[in-house]
Amino acid sequence: MKILLTNDDGIYSEGLCALYESLKPDHQIHIVAPDAERSAVGQAITIDQPLRVMKVKRGRYFWGYAVSGTPADCVKLAIYELVGPVDLVISGINKGANVGINLLYSGTVSAATEARILGYSSLAVSIDAYENIDYCFAANFIRTFIDYLSKLSLQTPFCLNINIPHINPYQIKGIKFVRQSIAKLKEFLDKRLDLHGKIYYWQGAEEHTEENPETDVISLKNGYITITPIHFDLTDYFTLEKLKKIEIKLDIY
Repeated sequence: MKILLTNDDGIYSEGLCALYESLKPDHQIHIVAPDAERSAVGQAITIDQPLRVMKVKRGRYFWGYAVSGTPADCVKLAIYELVGPVDLVISGINKGANVGINLLYSGTVSAATEARILGYSSLAVSIDAYENIDYCFAANFIRTFIDYLSKLSLQTPFCLNINIPHINPYQIKGIKFVRQSIAKLKEFLDKRLDLHGKIYYWQGAEEHTEENPETDVISLKNGYITITPIHFDLTDYFTLEKLKKIEIKLDIY
């Protein structure tokens, strides 16, 4: 299988390297990733400045292309210019879970959804940890899962958001196909002063308010690998059907 690897943590990230090492024995792997971390950029693309591409070596050998733009930029460049058509796009392995409302901000997820927009099936892969991460199990799980994809009879192109608990693999309870949580985050703005007495803020979130066990947030917290099919259609169909029943006369006189 011809696979494009990308991410939002940058081309030198350990998660990307772990995926490559796990998949390269059985697949044709191409890497196009940001030249530096581009977390929480959402579906942003670069239009106010040129995109620059640099070939990156690992030792004496070609490793991949580093791009000066966003994860979505990387997918566009890979498909249109650098790699060409592929069988699958995988974004990750990301540091930190991408569940709930976070999907709207995630650079990791945006690369996968960009692939689907362009007509290619994709996976967004994240691990629920930020420090002292062991990517071994997660990378090997993705290698096995890829072989299983054909048995799922998914309509193509598909986009699956996968989150893996960072616990002893023997403690993982299983795999759950679940919906994305839309519960609010407990957010905060930390107000501080710099050395010159000027105010600045750190933005963050403490935790999700979700309680439903059939969502990505709670299932991951409970020790399951979560898989959520996602798409880029933001239409609120329930409200749309209600609005269609309303007639608004346009009075332009």
